[in-house]
Amino acid sequence: MFTYEKLTTSLFITGLERGFSNEVYLETLQIIPFIWIAVVALVSLVAEPLVGKVMPKFVGQSDGFNARVLLNILLHVTVLSIFLTIIGTWIGTKQISIEPFQNFLHVWPRNFGVALWIELLIAQPIARFAMKKLHERQDSKREIIDL
Repeated sequence: MFTYEKLTTSLFITGLERGFSNEVYLETLQIIPFIWIAVVALVSLVAEPLVGKVMPKFVGQSDGFNARVLLNILLHVTVLSIFLTIIGTWIGTKQISIEPFQNFLHVWPRNFGVALWIELLIAQPIARFAMKKLHERQDSKREIIDL
């Protein structure tokens, strides 16, 4: 959840903002650990509680697994992209300023779009594949034990 997709998203969004160059990537890699700390804190303290309250209002008992997963992704990406558009700028520029608020309506939709597509096309399929393999391995161990 907090690994390759956050790195990919951060590198891509920073590249869009400052240009795609080795210098920009090296600077971004130095800031990534601080971004991860912010992401972990935001997920734990803001996104999970908020999404947990909002999900039941939109999801019914008859809604399928894929619909629930998609809504969960959409809500998490929305919350995190809003906060990280502001906090990520502060971490990246190493200063707290009003700049992220001034540019918010220009920058946030792009950040949201990038984060959503990376989550949908890269992060979630890999995570589901990994979980499927993990469960298959656990099931095969149970079968061996049951014999």
